[in-house]
Amino acid sequence: MSSLNHCIKFELDIKDENIVFKDYFYKMVQMKKHKIYEAELIQPACPYCGSLALLHNGHLVTNIRYLTANASLPVIIRLAKQRVKCRDCERWSMAQSELVNKYCSISNASKLKVLSALTEDRSMTSIARENNVSINPVQRVLGNCSHRFIDSYEYLPAHLAFDEFKGVDRQLHFICLEGDNHQVVQILRTRYKKTLLKYFGRFSPQARANVKTVTMDLNFYYQDIVRACFPNAQIVIDRFHMIQMLTRSFNSLRVQVMKTFDKRSRQYQLLKSPWKLYLKKFDELEKVHPRYNWHYKDCLTQAQVVTEGINTSTTLENSYNLMQSFIQAVETGNTHELKSLINCQDQIGTLMHKTLLTFKHNLTAVLNGAALPYSNGCLEGFNRKIKQIERTAFGYSNFTNLLTRIRLEENQYKEKEPNSLLMTA
Repeated sequence: MSSLNHCIKFELDIKDENIVFKDYFYKMVQMKKHKIYEAELIQPACPYCGSLALLHNGHLVTNIRYLTANASLPVIIRLAKQRVKCRDCERWSMAQSELVNKYCSISNASKLKVLSALTEDRSMTSIARENNVSINPVQRVLGNCSHRFIDSYEYLPAHLAFDEFKGVDRQLHFICLEGDNHQVVQILRTRYKKTLLKYFGRFSPQARANVKTVTMDLNFYYQDIVRACFPNAQIVIDRFHMIQMLTRSFNSLRVQVMKTFDKRSRQYQLLKSPWKLYLKKFDELEKVHPRYNWHYKDCLTQAQVVTEGINTSTTLENSYNLMQSFIQAVETGNTHELKSLINCQDQIGTLMHKTLLTFKHNLTAVLNGAALPYSNGCLEGFNRKIKQIERTAFGYSNFTNLLTRIRLEENQYKEKEPNSLLMTA
């Protein structure tokens, strides 16, 4: 065998002994310079009976796109596959190789490179451009990964987190994560109560009894699902959502009080321009170094601004003190203080009162959120990754492709067959 054949195989990392390279040259194809390798694929024996008595009957020439380190110089292997007839069993066959699948013109190495690129935050157009293929093969590789995800209904983790995210056609999809190691348990097309009850009802009673806590926001029917499916689970309201509801209620009250003053008044400017200071913890405000602000034309510290602003209204002051005490109680896990704050009888805003009433109706779950260490922080971070995946692809119109891309980028998939991708792509 010639040294040219060995050199080309070493350069292209091809180990098939039945492939013999004969020559290489450069050629302009569709106004682009290509590097062409000419090779022959030999059929050593009959694939049916193993006989060596073969009658050769020409070749089938296939142009195979092969991966290359230089995307500006595509590589094509012009492979001539032998057609043979067995003299013993009289059956026709054609030489096949692991380099490329039957009836395919894209090498398996290129498909594996495309699959590796799909695990990164990149668009399919850039992946196709890098591998010198059209976007259709990239979509086929992505589509052939969808059947590689296996659902097991015999196990559920002890701690779950529920939430939803916007996906295909701006619809809300349900997502469930494991609370301990933050692995994805399942992503469903819809978040309807009927769909969730049907899905979790497929699990065995032992698996559903294993669930100890379920963390969620204040979505009302999630709690019904937990009570119906998980007999031993405690409902945990996420701390972030509790504080978010409270701060939004206070912010609405601040705007309402602010509009009662004249726009040129000092009180109006104190409540309007430094609005972010009212949402911070009072202990984090600057109390030593005053700064001049041209809105209210005075030199005040951050703490002085907030103190003077809430003193404009008794309701606003009570709501601010309640919000600060609530945040501190949640951070320290003081459930007794939290319970007394929820049952507060002070004069507060209407929206703040409704928020506390909501907490009172979900008192046990709210107290669990402050006492237990579990939260939906991991889920919010994962939803941020999903938004980035959708933004990179300019949106998805197919839910299966979105789900496949999410799990590929998070490496959350299992293979039914090691070569299933290469055999079907």
